[in-house]
Amino acid sequence: MNTRHLRRIAVTVSAAALLPLALTACSGDSDTTSDAGADKAASSAPAKETESAATMDEPFGPGCASVPKEGAGSFKGMAQDPVATAASNNPALSTLVTAVKQAGLVDTLNSAENITVFAPTNDAFAKIPKADLDKLLADKAELTKVLTAHVVGQKLTPQQLEKGSFDTLAKTKLTTAGSGEEYTVNDSSKVVCGNVPTANATVYIVDTVLMPAA
Repeated sequence: MNTRHLRRIAVTVSAAALLPLALTACSGDSDTTSDAGADKAASSAPAKETESAATMDEPFGPGCASVPKEGAGSFKGMAQDPVATAASNNPALSTLVTAVKQAGLVDTLNSAENITVFAPTNDAFAKIPKADLDKLLADKAELTKVLTAHVVGQKLTPQQLEKGSFDTLAKTKLTTAGSGEEYTVNDSSKVVCGNVPTANATVYIVDTVLMPAA
């Protein structure tokens, strides 16, 4: 057997020996890449679910931007006080607070448990002609009826507002409709900042005063 023939045999044997090793290495790299991709996908999915769940119970709505970031009037501060006290620390609710004091309802609201208050903003009260508003503020019985028509004797979640009908402390009916972050109350008033927690109530800040039917 000549030398050239022996060399060909040696090259063939070496190649055959190396081929399984190369295939094994390639397979290992592929498995590692696949496993890494699966791990990444698995870890990213729960993160989205957690983020979604975390935002479900937070205040929502365009009006929330005007709430102070810090201090007693902030969401964190309001959550530590009963509802009438919490409202008094929010500059956007100063007219409502004046009305509540005029009607003598501060203690009533602060001592109630698990209620929902639909709180009109200063702009909501400004929609009422001044003469009519002054007359309302001077009539304690009528003012009490109007204010308690904004209070429901249970804590309401946004989901309950999607198509709701509730009895108020004024013995009137309050209806709600909507979804997501857009809700209306009594077909006329819009929630501008909803699901605001206080120590004893959930507050939905609205853009129109809810006047009970005569």
